[in-house]
Amino acid sequence: MAGLRRSYNGEPLLDVADDPVTQFTRWFADAVDAGLPEPNAMILATSSAGGRPSARTVLLKGFDEQGFTFFTNYESRKGRDLAENPRASLVFPWHAMRRQVRVEGSAVRVAREETEAYFRSRPYGSRIGAWASRQSAVVRSREELDQRYAELAARWPEDPPVPDFWGGIRIVPSEIEFWQGQADRMHDRLRFRRSAGRWILERLAP
Repeated sequence: MAGLRRSYNGEPLLDVADDPVTQFTRWFADAVDAGLPEPNAMILATSSAGGRPSARTVLLKGFDEQGFTFFTNYESRKGRDLAENPRASLVFPWHAMRRQVRVEGSAVRVAREETEAYFRSRPYGSRIGAWASRQSAVVRSREELDQRYAELAARWPEDPPVPDFWGGIRIVPSEIEFWQGQADRMHDRLRFRRSAGRWILERLAP
């Protein structure tokens, strides 16, 4: 394990936007153009009210000045964590480009209208799946899952409604850090920190 290492080489990260949303937009476009698999995949870290941490990969479904949005079952572990402790961290691990973005902030549920609009844009099977999976609950077998899916597909053969336990969560950022790998572990770390309603840009030691 100690011998597994990679040397990063490239231009230093000197030219950044005045605000983190613009900078993220640029880097996200770069990740898409580079053909990275699922460039919108991000690691979401949460913690229960008792401080028990948990992390998993989810998919970013929108971002703007308000924050970073994903959709989930509110009764899942991450949904329960964020209801108890509405603070979270995100990581976009774009390793192939020697880049990552870290986000820290507070979690809020999006408006129901936004959830309904996104839900109706999903493929039919994914909409049935949102109903079929009691996310994070113990199930007896794969057959139990498949049977529940089939029953719900028979119940709603065309247009399943939006589950009341399912919806969007937006991470409203207080900090966004842009990391770019450099030679000799002298990486670039540029952090935007929210203070008094404006973004402060700081360079951090690697």
